Amino acid sequence: MAEPERILELTQAVHAVANDKISEIKKVTGTTRILSLNALIEAARAGELGRGFAVVANEVKNVSDNINTITRSLEGELSSTINDLMSLGQVMVKQLRGSRLADLALNMIEIIDRNLYERSCDVRWWATDSAVVECLAQENAEAANFACRRLGVILDSYTVYLDLWIADAEGRVVACGRPDRYPRAIGSDVSGQSWFKGAMASRDGGEYAVADISTNPQLGGAQVATYSAAIREGGDNCGRVIGALGIFFDWQAQAESVVKGVRLREEEKAATRCLLLDQDFRVIAASDGLGVLTERVPLDTRHGTAGSYVDDRGTVIGYSLTPGYETYEGLGWYGVIIQQPQAIATTRH
Repeated sequence: MAEPERILELTQAVHAVANDKISEIKKVTGTTRILSLNALIEAARAGELGRGFAVVANEVKNVSDNINTITRSLEGELSSTINDLMSLGQVMVKQLRGSRLADLALNMIEIIDRNLYERSCDVRWWATDSAVVECLAQENAEAANFACRRLGVILDSYTVYLDLWIADAEGRVVACGRPDRYPRAIGSDVSGQSWFKGAMASRDGGEYAVADISTNPQLGGAQVATYSAAIREGGDNCGRVIGALGIFFDWQAQAESVVKGVRLREEEKAATRCLLLDQDFRVIAASDGLGVLTERVPLDTRHGTAGSYVDDRGTVIGYSLTPGYETYEGLGWYGVIIQQPQAIATTRH
């Protein structure tokens, strides 16, 4: 059991013990009052001989009354104090839990940022590869076939990609790394796709473009993160743009490993949902696999770029905006962890 929940449980235990002991004291004082009353009755029957005993019986009754008054006062004060402590403990538990969830959310999005930073570097580097440049410069089957083989070699070493495409200036795919696996790629028209248009509009070789997470029909409907860069004449940083290189990151497999790998306690897992959201709060990865690319989460970001809050249903939500990594500024995505109230209720030693 986590320490905040342990403190709350101990408070509840103290409350239970205090109530039990107060109840026992009430029983004893009740018995004492009955005994003192009986003693007074017997003293009255004894007349003059019972007068001294009556004095003692009255004192016993007075002591019992005093104990009863103190007990009622203690019960009221203790109940009020413990209720305040319980309320404070519940707030503290939610705050600490929320802070922890926010930290885990930050860790999720940082892992993604570092991963995608490498993708932004890869695409700019490979766009200057001589085989890639010559494929568009020569515009013949031999150069295209050689480029396909070269892209295949890259894919053998970088298993996080589904495919790499070379598109000419008109947006026609002329080469790819896995023509046997994805036969619909070569010859397809990508001129209207954002990754192609972004690459073609880049000012120099230091820029790249990225598209929103989407499914790609030419890649079997797989979920992809697409990065692109302009292919420039002579591979020169400021050369004339002659086409674009698009690289398709195997998003679903890589993102699922991140959201499902969050370090949650065993008792939390069933009531916790780990998510990655894009800049429009659309779910782009989910630990439960639900709502990916279709659901939007109404995230309350008024707490800043990172934070936590409890909604009207008692759900604890921790989140963090992408901080970026190195030269990669991030895409406005969020790491989010949503934990239902039963995650607290079912906590055990």
